[in-house]
Amino acid sequence: MSSTGLNEIIAGIRTGQIVPYLGAGALKDVTELGGSEAIPADSDSLILAMNGGQPMSPRLMYEFPRAAMNMEHKKGRNFVNKFLHETYGKRNWSRARVHDWLAEIKPAYVIDINRDTQLQDSYADTPHILIRGISRIGGTNYRFFIHHYDGESYQEIEQDKVDTSLPVLFKPMGSPLPDSTFIASDADYVDYITELMGGFAIPDFLKRYRKGKQYLLLGMYLTRDTERMVLSDMIYAAEKPAGWALIPEPSRKEKRFCERKGITIINADISDLLTASQTQPIAGHESGTQRMGI
Repeated sequence: MSSTGLNEIIAGIRTGQIVPYLGAGALKDVTELGGSEAIPADSDSLILAMNGGQPMSPRLMYEFPRAAMNMEHKKGRNFVNKFLHETYGKRNWSRARVHDWLAEIKPAYVIDINRDTQLQDSYADTPHILIRGISRIGGTNYRFFIHHYDGESYQEIEQDKVDTSLPVLFKPMGSPLPDSTFIASDADYVDYITELMGGFAIPDFLKRYRKGKQYLLLGMYLTRDTERMVLSDMIYAAEKPAGWALIPEPSRKEKRFCERKGITIINADISDLLTASQTQPIAGHESGTQRMGI
């Protein structure tokens, strides 16, 4: 796609019509501060990090949730949660370029399936609503926590108390802030996706807001069923076409999936989007926090 086409997408993100949807590739330029180790974000790197740098059997290496389920059986659910908390909550990582870009424009709504805190850090100076997925929990019919951030700290709130004028950060796979909660193992995903399909993993106000929206997939790898199932429900009620995916070298499986979902594949990378944003700013759209305005 030409820079003009990318700029049209950027304009849609600025107005709130197009929703950024972040996958593991959004963190590909992130390394540990003071070192060179890349942040584990994609399936393979997460499995290796969780298993002390050693590969697991081919069956388990297929997908992180499968490997996490194996570890949960062997060492307990807390082992997996502790690994994710220490990885994303205690270690210091460099900033991803795409998160610096998002921090400048602050879209009204962002979906981030990574488990790190960079998106939340991008809005650290801005009041916002944080939604995180939960699973296998009693005492509630829902599969989400909602927190209101007032510019200094988070406070858990009910969905009918949400200030819908604030930006919304949706992290369905969880994060370590303000406290650790993660969707990781096969058992987590079975419970979460079941309730997602039933309508109990997305707050009502967000179901209304997302109608007719389009999406830009950034750093998404669409070759595994788990992430594709989550994506399908996250973009439910999207505009037609549903959006775009930046995939430099898409596989046949990715092409078929995107075609079914009405997503146009752009043979470009995140760096191309950021270059277009810097070299050809959009006239008539000023940077700054966007509002949901439900």
